[in-house]
Amino acid sequence: MDINTLRSIVTVVTFAIFLAIVWWALSRRNRADFDEAAQLPFRQDD
Repeated sequence: MDINTLRSIVTVVTFAIFLAIVWWALSRRNRADFDEAAQLPFRQDD
């Protein structure tokens, strides 16, 4: 295995991890949690 093969493997693995993170962030299960977190800067705590 030479360096170019290793670079290719790392690129594919990194892309797969990126796709998994995007899928997790856009899944419907997490929508409520993310909507709540998005409103945090606008809350006014008295």
